[in-house]
Amino acid sequence: MAAGTKENGPRKSSFAAVTTPETRVLLLGSLPGEASLRAQRYYAHPRNQFWHLVGGAIGVDLDALPYAARLSVLGMAGIGLWDVARTARRSGSLDSAMRDVEGNALAALAASLPALRLIGFNGGTAARIGRRMLPANAPALLTLPSSSPAYCRVTRDEKAREWNAIRDYLRPECLQSARIAADRAAYRHVTPDTGKDEE
Repeated sequence: MAAGTKENGPRKSSFAAVTTPETRVLLLGSLPGEASLRAQRYYAHPRNQFWHLVGGAIGVDLDALPYAARLSVLGMAGIGLWDVARTARRSGSLDSAMRDVEGNALAALAASLPALRLIGFNGGTAARIGRRMLPANAPALLTLPSSSPAYCRVTRDEKAREWNAIRDYLRPECLQSARIAADRAAYRHVTPDTGKDEE
């Protein structure tokens, strides 16, 4: 994911978008951090609060699920993921270190999602980059406090209160289906004999 180093750091790239035709809320980060790039997973840093915050908004303990199940549950709830930057040069993981940013095709993705009602930006950098890439007739836009452990101006509880706003854009029946699927996935993920994770 990193190729060529210049004075602004190596160039790093985002992952593919994770959406379905039923996506109603699209959550956009800035660019995957180092832990996520190594794991090839969204929000892989153990201290990143993303899975806790979005899980709280939909009433699911996403932290308890394996990664594939987390994505599946989000899809059932009507939530999609992507990043505003397709590539950028960056040393380390901080958004403030991003340079030479090339944006993702946000407008095209939004236009391809017929059920989309809200685009949420995970942090100020994602909002600054992403808002200018979207047309005036885009769905509702919401800047959320960053889930990054580096953003500590507000407490996790304060972040959670703002992240809970995404719930209003989701269908109750989809949330219920997602919660049932999460319960089943959590049950399968724990061995009946030992109560320990299978992974």
